Amino acid sequence: MKKLFFLLLLATATLTQAQDFRGLDKSPMDRVFYPTSNRETDKAIVITYSRPQLKGRNLETLVPTYKIWRTGANEATEVRLFKSIKIGNSVVKAGTYTMYSYPKEGTTEIIINSAIHVWGAYGYNEANDVARIEVPVTESADFLEAFSFAFSGEGKNVVLHGGWGNVRVEIPITIL
Repeated sequence: MKKLFFLLLLATATLTQAQDFRGLDKSPMDRVFYPTSNRETDKAIVITYSRPQLKGRNLETLVPTYKIWRTGANEATEVRLFKSIKIGNSVVKAGTYTMYSYPKEGTTEIIINSAIHVWGAYGYNEANDVARIEVPVTESADFLEAFSFAFSGEGKNVVLHGGWGNVRVEIPITIL
C-alpha cells in the first residue's frame, strides 16, 4: 500500500512539472508614477500601460490618424489619480480612468475616459469622456523602439511625456 501511494504521489508530481508556460508578452506592461522618486510614497498619479514595439513596422499603420487608439497595447491604458488634477481646461477628480488618444495631422487629442477594465479601444464610448486636451506632436532625433511614458516636473506642475519611434507628445498636468 505504501508503494502504491508513493507511485501515485510521484506520478502526480511528474505531471505537474510538465506545464507548458508561455513566453514573454510581446507588449509587456509597465508603470510610471508621479512623483517619480521611489522615496516619495505619496503618489499623485500612476499610469499602467502595455508597451508595443515597432519591430520594423510603420507607426502610421499601427496608430492611424483620425482613429481612436488605446494609447498602448492590450488593455486600454489605466490612469489612477490619487489626487485631483487639471488637464487642459478640465478638472479630473481622484479615481481610476482609461486614457485614449486621437491622432490628427500635427496634433493628438489625449482623452481621459471614465470606463475601466477595458480591452483595447473596441468599446470606447465618447459619452464617458471626462477630459480632452489637444497637444502638439513633435519629432525627435532619438528613436524609441517600444512605446514609452515618462513624467517630469516639480511640485504640482507635471508633464507626461509620451513617445514611440521618433514621435513625441508632452501632456501638461496640474495637481490640485
